[in-house]
Amino acid sequence: MEHRPPDVHDALITDALKHWGIDTAELDYVPVGFGDHHWRAAGADGGAWFLSVADLSAKPHCGVGVRAAREGLRAAMDTAARLCDVGLDFVVAPLRTASGETVLDLDRRHALSVFPLEAGEAGDYTTEPSEQERGRVIDLLATLHGAAPPAGAPRAPLDPPLRGRLEKALDETGRPWEEGPFSEPLRGLLADAAPLLRRRLEEFDALVRRVRGSGAGAVLTHGEPHQGNILHQGERRLLIDWDTCALAVPERDLWSVVRGPKDLERYAEAAGRRPDPAALELYRLRWDLDEAAVYTDWFRTPHTRTPDMETAWQGIQEVVANLGE
Repeated sequence: MEHRPPDVHDALITDALKHWGIDTAELDYVPVGFGDHHWRAAGADGGAWFLSVADLSAKPHCGVGVRAAREGLRAAMDTAARLCDVGLDFVVAPLRTASGETVLDLDRRHALSVFPLEAGEAGDYTTEPSEQERGRVIDLLATLHGAAPPAGAPRAPLDPPLRGRLEKALDETGRPWEEGPFSEPLRGLLADAAPLLRRRLEEFDALVRRVRGSGAGAVLTHGEPHQGNILHQGERRLLIDWDTCALAVPERDLWSVVRGPKDLERYAEAAGRRPDPAALELYRLRWDLDEAAVYTDWFRTPHTRTPDMETAWQGIQEVVANLGE
């Protein structure tokens, strides 16, 4: 996130880093990504780490509410660490504290994970990857999907976690919304788009019924293997941001990577399983509906105008446009 959380002070983080045996000499906020907050830490011994601080009140893919999100985040981070333990060297996993924890509470709503600071160049979420680049990621996903899921791995729900709040918002566009500067613009946007959104939710439910009836087995998925979560190290590719990892059908990952028959055939040859077109369409649609629900929840709660909220406002407009295509 671009906007540093005002209630997470450096002293809070440096104290927490002692649980990893890190004696911090320097701490710098890094305005990257969109979701968690990040810092780079340099140790007095010359070591370097990448830190991720999650706001558990705004992490519904891990769980709705702080308590559920804390449990879900720990399950996801523990899963990533175990994947690294069994030799999946493309997994950039969190480091464990001296007592074996991958996530440490900073306060009642923020939690810290610590990662090795990997050299390389991060991909760009907005850049369309080449066929060769897609092939590299498809091969990683086939390896991940073929691995035995660690015990305790979370399971991804089919329904967007905040779907009910989106539907409630669609039912309440007839009265003013006064939670913040983007509330009224959102109300107007959703009032105009309500028939479209309800129709797309019905289409989603129909796809869920088809996929549930297919008998396809669950594998361990990353959840968001787009280019923004790929780290380039020469010809090598690493997957970062494992807080979304969960058990699901492979198409939860594949919909955002594959672009045509060649990509589908490459995955089928590598994984021994041909992707299901209905499941690909389900997760493509689910992504936009989930984004719409998350952004709606942000703007339906008290907020101010920040660079991150400006980005979110652009995001929900793009999502509604995508759903209309």
